[in-house]
Amino acid sequence: MQAIRIAAAATLALTLAACADMGGIAPQAHKLDATSVNAGAAIKGAMAHAAWPQEQWWEALQDPQLNRLMASALADNPSLHAAQARVRQARALAGITEAATLPRVDAAASAQRELFSAHAMVPPPLAGNYAWNNTAILSGSYDLDLWGRDHAALAAALGDVQLASAETQMARLALESAIVRAYIQLALNYTLEDSAAATLAQRERLLDLTRRRQAAGLASAIDVTSIETTLPAGRREQEQIGTTIALLRNQLAALIGKGPGDGESIARPRLILAPEQGQTLPATAASAGVSAAALPIALPAELPAELLGRRPDIAAQRWRVEAAAQRINVAKAAFYPNINLTAFAGVQALGFGHLLEAGSAMRGIAPAISLPVFEGGRLRSQLAGQSAVYDGAVEQYNATVLHALEEVANAVTRDRAEQEQARLNRQALASARQAHRLAEQAWRAGLTDQANEIGARIALLQEQRQVAQVASRQLDNYAELMAALGGGVKLDLP
Repeated sequence: MQAIRIAAAATLALTLAACADMGGIAPQAHKLDATSVNAGAAIKGAMAHAAWPQEQWWEALQDPQLNRLMASALADNPSLHAAQARVRQARALAGITEAATLPRVDAAASAQRELFSAHAMVPPPLAGNYAWNNTAILSGSYDLDLWGRDHAALAAALGDVQLASAETQMARLALESAIVRAYIQLALNYTLEDSAAATLAQRERLLDLTRRRQAAGLASAIDVTSIETTLPAGRREQEQIGTTIALLRNQLAALIGKGPGDGESIARPRLILAPEQGQTLPATAASAGVSAAALPIALPAELPAELLGRRPDIAAQRWRVEAAAQRINVAKAAFYPNINLTAFAGVQALGFGHLLEAGSAMRGIAPAISLPVFEGGRLRSQLAGQSAVYDGAVEQYNATVLHALEEVANAVTRDRAEQEQARLNRQALASARQAHRLAEQAWRAGLTDQANEIGARIALLQEQRQVAQVASRQLDNYAELMAALGGGVKLDLP
């Protein structure tokens, strides 16, 4: 018994002595504390007790057709399906990794008829004759995983599952944002098409008036020609806008997982930004189909801390860091001895007659120890490589956090600029309306020429176009902000 203890102690000493040296190898990067980042005046100035985006944030735009398109996209978009397939693949790979942490049992049986040598170990009467060599065996093995290598590998694989899940939510949010922004552009281009048609009609009125004045000797051919040169440009603009509308329809059809033919059935959008939390929002006056709330954006007071748990890209980077940390543990465990236990039991006999007799039984146990004695620096290089992967993942995480805050700040900054432009445009629109009203009154009273009224109407159409473009940018900025705040995506991640 004393000899067994001495042998065990000697074995343990040799085992520990055989462990390779990992000294001096460690990660260098550190995750950024979002609460320590200076969010800036734009974010701080917009912080209030506003709600985070809802999961169906686009419903605030009050367009039933947009809601239907979004439902179709979430059900049929191929890119989203591909992301979901990657989640299933990650789960399957995690299942394979999990199997390494569990005992393994195998069963095997064989029956082989062979001619035995007359001069080998098989005795007569089998020597020199044909006979059956039969074996049935049940074996089992188990890795003790004393250093946690297999469980660290499993934790890393489960981190990959969560990473794939977060990336799926990233793909979903990107899809939602792309659909809403394309839909906003479609709405704007319909408005621009109306404006271009109305402007062209007014120029044609002016051309007709100038030709009549020329016939009466009140205008020259130069006057007529100068107006005629503006008509091709107006028709060209109409053609360009029509092409843009067709392309946006094709884009939307592809995003919802349909063909171009389905895009042809997309009707003209009607977008209005809905008030939230019981607020009464004055709407920016614009051409039909596009309007936006004239209220500065308010941010949740929990920024930037809660942003980390609401942005799927940040969650994905966080899980990438966690998986990389676990793979460092795997690399460290490789420095220590690996101990496996294997056992087997079965029967073996020549011929079938004695196969099930007690004398044909066979069994055994085979513990196995592998020692990393000399690896030529391979283990240290593996650990250094995994540490570098971890550092890279941490820096990606830090960059993603900073980019997220940048996107929120940009959305707030753009909103302030658009609010000011909307205010100035409303003033200009009011002036243009007043100028047109006065010009029309003067023309009908015979005080001025009709050309003045047409010119004032064209100027009014231009101001209405400017208002519609600003309103469209406000809606687009709203979509950007919803995406920057995580889009209400549910990150059901443990």
